[in-house]
Amino acid sequence: MLHHVSLEVPDAEIRRTIEFWGLLGFRQIEPPGPISPYVTWLERGPNQIHLIHTDAATVPPLGHAALVAEDFDATLARLADAGFEVEDHEQLWGQPRSFAIAPAGHRVELMAAPPQPSS
Repeated sequence: MLHHVSLEVPDAEIRRTIEFWGLLGFRQIEPPGPISPYVTWLERGPNQIHLIHTDAATVPPLGHAALVAEDFDATLARLADAGFEVEDHEQLWGQPRSFAIAPAGHRVELMAAPPQPSS
C-alpha cells in the first residue's frame, strides 16, 4: 500500500494547494510536532499528500500522482470552477482521464476508473 507522496510547494502556494487537494477529497491533518512548521499534511482514506514548504520547489515536468475520481465529471467541474487548469487526455484503457495542474505546477492524473490488469 502506498502511504503518501511528498510534494515541494512554495510557501506562497500552500493555501491554494490545500484548496486544490480539498476539491479532490483530501482534508488537512496535523503533522508531527517537530516538523509542523515546515510541512502540511493532507489525507483521504489511507492515502496522504505531504506538502513540503520550500522556496526552491522542484516540479517534474511529466511525473505525477494519479487518483480515481469517484464522480469524474463533477470532480473536473469543481476544479475548473475553482480556476484550476484541467486538460482532457486520451483514453488509454477505455475510461476517461484528465490531468489537473496544482498551484505549484504539479500534474495530477484524474481517472474515471483505474486500468484493469490484462488476463
